Amino acid sequence: MPVATTRQLDFIAYIQRMLVEGDFVATYKYALLHALADICIEKPFSVDPNSELQVSFAEIAEKFIALYWQHALPFTGADNETMQGELLKQNSGKQAKIITELYACHNNNIRNINQLKSSDRWPSLFKDTLKTLKEGPLWRLQILSKKEQCFLYPHVKTQKHITLNSGIAYCFRRFYDLVVHLSRHAWLQKIQSISANQHLLGAQTQLDEFLFGVNRQTITKARPVLEEIQQGKCFYCQKPLNSKTELDHFIPFAKYANDLGHNFVAAHSSCNNSKRDHLSAIIHRDRWYEQNIIQNSKLIDTELSPYFNCDAPRSEAVTSWAYQTAVNNNAQLWLGKGCFESVEALQNEMLVG
Repeated sequence: MPVATTRQLDFIAYIQRMLVEGDFVATYKYALLHALADICIEKPFSVDPNSELQVSFAEIAEKFIALYWQHALPFTGADNETMQGELLKQNSGKQAKIITELYACHNNNIRNINQLKSSDRWPSLFKDTLKTLKEGPLWRLQILSKKEQCFLYPHVKTQKHITLNSGIAYCFRRFYDLVVHLSRHAWLQKIQSISANQHLLGAQTQLDEFLFGVNRQTITKARPVLEEIQQGKCFYCQKPLNSKTELDHFIPFAKYANDLGHNFVAAHSSCNNSKRDHLSAIIHRDRWYEQNIIQNSKLIDTELSPYFNCDAPRSEAVTSWAYQTAVNNNAQLWLGKGCFESVEALQNEMLVG
């Protein structure tokens, strides 16, 4: 049985209340909410949408570090190009410890999360992040108007995990776009409201892109690998690639804002611009699965893991979630330039499955 409509409405109402009635003196709680949403779509999900989901503290800590990685770079903004960049404050007091530690990693010539995980700085950073989680946001996120209201998960502090209540993981998956949008918007507003950031922010409008955008310089590392895998052909139209080749997030970045190595394909800029933030048709999905998961998963791991998180099962889980969401929303699937197909075929496929 699907999660009751009233449960879904209660979930949305609770998230809205949390952002209004919660006590957010720093950005950690926004990161925790974002992390839980990400984890729920990155894990293979039970066929029973009413099931509970166990999430380890370690999973949350790793996701926390990934979310703050970009935030720990000096920021100048479009209006302050002549100024030396500074770290944005994440709370009204002293700088958040995770930002200070990640900034040191950047200065130690560590360029991405995978390099960080294999460095000698990772153990202490991971330990400190875990400690921060257990001392604060895990047990404060669900305090609304000064009272504990454990709608998402019980506060059981004797374990090394939390257990999302019945139907909550399903709701995070069903309303992922909304939860991420709300948490990022509130996160951004919090940073803008901190007085110590005002001289740096000014009237600029690039903060969202800086905090949550794509690292275009790193993405170019995937281009030659995908061009070789695709034998010089555009992933979508199957015609020869040219000088205007671009790297496309197969599951659009607008839907899932994380760079996974197995989620990239090489395409003409015209095909990429036509597809934009749409989900691709079933024929493209099947080709992506055959190319990036079945035939070339190990090659992608080998060539792209120095730059991206190369986790094929995670990419599969995210793709499954995205197409299930398309069915739920009765979305149109992009087939080619100006052409779309109905989600009906996908609905039939899932019924058979």
